[in-house]
Amino acid sequence: MRVFAILIFGGAFGLAACGSPVAGDVSGDLAIGMSVSTLSNPYFVQFRDGAEAAAHLSGVKLTVTDADNDSSRQADQVRNFTKQRVKAIILNPVDSDAIAPAVKAAGQAGIPVIAADRSVKGSEVAQTVTSDNVAGGKLGAQELAKQLSGKGNVVVLQGAVGASASRDRDRGFTAGIAAYPKIKVIARQSADFNRAKGQDVMTNLIQRHPDITGVFASNDEMALGAIQALGNRAGRQVKVVGFDGTPDGIKAVQAGTMAATVAQQPRLIGSRAVKNAIKAAKGQAIPKSVAVPIKLATKDNADEFWTF
Repeated sequence: MRVFAILIFGGAFGLAACGSPVAGDVSGDLAIGMSVSTLSNPYFVQFRDGAEAAAHLSGVKLTVTDADNDSSRQADQVRNFTKQRVKAIILNPVDSDAIAPAVKAAGQAGIPVIAADRSVKGSEVAQTVTSDNVAGGKLGAQELAKQLSGKGNVVVLQGAVGASASRDRDRGFTAGIAAYPKIKVIARQSADFNRAKGQDVMTNLIQRHPDITGVFASNDEMALGAIQALGNRAGRQVKVVGFDGTPDGIKAVQAGTMAATVAQQPRLIGSRAVKNAIKAAKGQAIPKSVAVPIKLATKDNADEFWTF
């Protein structure tokens, strides 16, 4: 568990470009709890960093916990935040369905919940802050089809079962790739958003389907695992498209082993979640959903993205 509690003194320094609260919008001793699905994934480290920076700027106390991809642990974390009477909870769900009872209990206690990067199913939340994962999946399909000149055999590496982002990206990819009748999706398999599992799954898929020419992975970690399994075939005989725009993913695009990645803005998602959690805690009206823009990162524009 990390506790982040810093009061701002003096001069304005900005995260205005990230959409976070403006300097001087200090919120005193307001306490917010945040449960992140996993901090072993670089994407969610960036998400946490954006949230912490926004909390710093606003002078709120932000307690961050790591669910380590365990839905039961995350439910306990949310229940603990509810018992502690925090003023708002930011939640990045491990499982969009399993977390619903804990979210409902927080709502009954009068604590607004902001769902970030992934939605919650089966319980009301104050707001959901996400990228448009369906649109991102379609964008990934279009780029992969372009890389394959409209024909080939493709496999899909899906994320964690139960995660809304995994379902939505897969749904978007399926809809997008349907426009290319000469591209055949020959296999779909979950690798839990994990690099090592992505490598293992891809190794098995290569053995079963040696004629693979394209890979769509629902996050960069799985894409990077697939690249490891493919070896020198990655970027040459087999085109790989990832999702997230993590530093390692962008570096792979620059190196040519990954054809493209659908880049999200995890720092912006984190900062927006904190900004609106503060508003919700104060009883101010906030929209039910916020869509953070996505952008395709290719070798032509990869230098525009942060890689640290």
